[in-house]
Amino acid sequence: MCTSIALLQGGGYFGRNLDLEYSFGEQVVLMPRLFPLHFHRLPSLERHFSMIGMANVAEGCPLYAEAVNEKGLYMAGLNFPGNACYDMDIPEGSDAAAPYELIPWILGTCATLAQAREKLSRFRPLAVPFAISHPAPATLPLAPLHWHIADRTGALVLETTKDGVFLYEDPVGVLTNNPPFPFHQMNLNRYQGLSPLPAQNRFCSSVPFQTFGQGMGAIGLPGDASPTSRYVKAAFHKLNSPEGKTEEEQVSQFFHLLDSVSMVRGSVVTPEGRCDITTYSCCASAEKGIYYYKTYENSRIRAVRLFSENLDEQELKLFPLGDEPDIRFLN
Repeated sequence: MCTSIALLQGGGYFGRNLDLEYSFGEQVVLMPRLFPLHFHRLPSLERHFSMIGMANVAEGCPLYAEAVNEKGLYMAGLNFPGNACYDMDIPEGSDAAAPYELIPWILGTCATLAQAREKLSRFRPLAVPFAISHPAPATLPLAPLHWHIADRTGALVLETTKDGVFLYEDPVGVLTNNPPFPFHQMNLNRYQGLSPLPAQNRFCSSVPFQTFGQGMGAIGLPGDASPTSRYVKAAFHKLNSPEGKTEEEQVSQFFHLLDSVSMVRGSVVTPEGRCDITTYSCCASAEKGIYYYKTYENSRIRAVRLFSENLDEQELKLFPLGDEPDIRFLN
């Protein structure tokens, strides 16, 4: 359960809600250019573009949920259970990468969406889980994912299913979860009548209907937390969002867009009896190289500047979230 948004105005703002019933050890992780990247089938990278995003660091390796690189290219993995399909038998001539390798590989080597599109045309998903050795040898389960990729020029959706690898153009700039992406695009056709403007009587001209409240032009906009409803709601708010005049206005508005489809504790309960919540929300400013975030327990927006660090280093830079409530008393 997640929602990713690509807002192309104002130099590009990209981010997502991470909806989950537990913490996965996430923290903000800045990967400098000289951090060595090793892959199962792809050539190692001793130098690459730097990036910043939310990740769990396992065995010294950042497992990114999403990140943005120094050139302003963004990529996020979202849950895609029952549809994601990976393969152990990848033919020669394909660029095979495991799901956890995909974000570092693309963001480390591509400066633009066009370059990512060309590289992903040869991509095949490799069904190799991440191996850990401490406290005991084991492997992390393969996460069933599809991916949102964007820069200030546009957005793409990458899906790998039993029917093949598909790279879709994303004119709306939104991704949630199941069903596969073509359904979400088709489903939007059902909501063409919604408007942020005051309601108009199209029902019957001979009946004097009255408008009894603001917002009636959008009656019928879904409000539940299902992936299909979150897609429609996020798309409606994003496509009708005015451009802010300042960085602060743009970032504030972006978080409001994410808030409109966030999970409130108690509103969604998993089959295991756990509460699904928006554990964190993030917004990456592509032009300024700033990663903003807030968490469920601490709604104050915090930020890490990519370009304030020495990017020609080898060691990861880790920034713990600080998830405790932060309330400012005025008296």
